Amino acid sequence: MGQVGRFTAVDAVRYPRHSRVVVRTRRGLEVGDVLTSPDERDDESSFADGELLRGLTVQDELLQTRLEKNRQEAFAACSKLMGELGLSTVLVDVEHLFDGQGLYFYFLGNVPQELQDRMQQLAETYEAQVQFRKFTETLIAGCGPGCGTEDANGQGGCESCTSCAVASICGTKR
Repeated sequence: MGQVGRFTAVDAVRYPRHSRVVVRTRRGLEVGDVLTSPDERDDESSFADGELLRGLTVQDELLQTRLEKNRQEAFAACSKLMGELGLSTVLVDVEHLFDGQGLYFYFLGNVPQELQDRMQQLAETYEAQVQFRKFTETLIAGCGPGCGTEDANGQGGCESCTSCAVASICGTKR
């Protein structure tokens, strides 16, 4: 569920296009791809989406591979749980953030309360914060009135947004 943002490199390095990097966003640490280098005309204050921490290292690649395995396991576990509950909700994707703390499940349609209640088990299994997203509503309506404007604090960054995040269940970090 890719997003595009503008980031300031903390080490002042100009990373070339297609570089794989680690960035700090409002959600946590994530892996990203550089789409374009900053332009001399760019104002540093315009990079409000977070910090570009470093280029992806070999160790980061190994961690990313492990997280991908966990993501696939979480997808399978959620699909199995939905089957056991006899739900018709469609699971679109699961996203595991690079810091291992964010685990996002993306669904089409409504997320029944019984599924939300049972997701705590998955959160504990993967030691992550589970976030539900109403994917179709956000696609159609955005995050609410003024989505993408400064009045809404920017698309995807609306702190008071209610249509972007349906529910949040915190797992315990051991």
